[in-house]
Amino acid sequence: MKTKLVLWGTNAANERVLVALELLPQENVVKAYTFPEAIATEEFGQRMMDEWREGKPVEFPEGFAVEEKELTLSESILPQGVKPERDDIIQRAQTEWHFVVLSSKLHAAYLSELQEIKERVARLPRFDSAVWDELKSFWAKVQDQVRDKNLFREHGDTLRDFTNELFSDLKALRNKLDQEFDQLSKENFERFQQTLAEIERKVNSGARLQPLFDELKELQRKFRDTRFTKEHRNKVWDALDGLFKTVKEKRFGASAPAAEDNSAGERLTRRYEGLLAAIDKMEKSIQRDADDLDFQKRKVEVSDGQLEAQLRQAKILMVEERIRSKQDKLEEMLHTKVELEKRMNQQKERDARKEEKDKLEETKKAIQDKIASEIKAAADARVDDSDKLEKMASELSKGKPGSKKDSGESLFDAVTASLTDSFEDMVDTVKAAAEVVGDKIQEKVAEVSQEIAESLRPSAQEETAETPASPAPDTPAGSDESPNASAPEPAPQEGAADEDIQA
Repeated sequence: MKTKLVLWGTNAANERVLVALELLPQENVVKAYTFPEAIATEEFGQRMMDEWREGKPVEFPEGFAVEEKELTLSESILPQGVKPERDDIIQRAQTEWHFVVLSSKLHAAYLSELQEIKERVARLPRFDSAVWDELKSFWAKVQDQVRDKNLFREHGDTLRDFTNELFSDLKALRNKLDQEFDQLSKENFERFQQTLAEIERKVNSGARLQPLFDELKELQRKFRDTRFTKEHRNKVWDALDGLFKTVKEKRFGASAPAAEDNSAGERLTRRYEGLLAAIDKMEKSIQRDADDLDFQKRKVEVSDGQLEAQLRQAKILMVEERIRSKQDKLEEMLHTKVELEKRMNQQKERDARKEEKDKLEETKKAIQDKIASEIKAAADARVDDSDKLEKMASELSKGKPGSKKDSGESLFDAVTASLTDSFEDMVDTVKAAAEVVGDKIQEKVAEVSQEIAESLRPSAQEETAETPASPAPDTPAGSDESPNASAPEPAPQEGAADEDIQA
């Protein structure tokens, strides 16, 4: 944006004059040069338009007048009594130049802030990440102002060069710190390697494992607080973890249960703990900014001059903006913390339900296995009882004619009752287990009961058929009725046994 303006106008005597206006942004002053028409030739006017406005030097003729006025939005920037040929040009220049002055003040404030950072960098004995982060935040703020066109390009270039110079100084300090850190990490790495090698030698030599295990745990605590490069840290951790596994295997055997570090619950827990650490760091950072803000506010009250007060106020605004940005991030972290706590509770409920389900499945499987074994045992016992029943029936068929019927019935009743009682005990056991396992096993019990009942019925009929009944004394020899028709007594015995089994 140009800070020089050349135009024609008239003075108080209504004489034509050439007016050249120049803005001095740092002083917030407009310098006005007035050339009477007598000395403002056409050639001179053209040179003022083409060269002086572009910042090139032009020699002024004698006889011109100069006047300085403070730039305001309420008063005209033209000399007293001068009227321009176009009022709109003056009004637009006055508005634009006010913006130029404010932008210049912002540029000056940024330069002052950079100067303070430069002084702090010069006093640093070693690299400080807080100063690095502060410089990064400052440059991000400058870029925002350049994008919003609140700073001119030349202002942005000046601030960029100054900021890059400070970044270079900090990088040199960081490189020096990195070299020192690499050396420190190398020394720590060698010390840990020697300790781990000594522990490994003791493990292989058959020393007591409990003291070695305690020594490894103590070494692990030291490892967390020791500074390493990423490469050295990974190597030490791999060796330490390998020794832990070796000692555990020697203490508990190869079948020792492994920790489920990759479960969903463990991952959520690690993420939650990391988030808590990040929240703590952010809160401490906000507190530091708040302390800085209080310091700047106290400085404003005792500042020397209005410009310093304005600069302090600008710094206050910047710190407040930084606090606001960090507060937004902290709120996001707290929201994530609530979400993680909710997910962790849900995961715990899922794990509890899964554990309960697994226990139930194990119980059901154990009961099913027990029921299957009892059913098999009952089936084997039924086969043995059937064989015994047939053997008894065969022996009864060889007895005396007069006593076959009563003896057969009595013996058959005893055998059937014994078998029925035994089977009923088994059925009661199965039904009691079925109440725990579910309806499917209940149906299985009914099915098995039906099969056993049907398998017993033919055996009883064969026993009745193989035992001949004695002929009635008053039955005629030529009667059509068969001897079996007059002796139906065994049939009710068989039916009674069937009813007991069905029950």
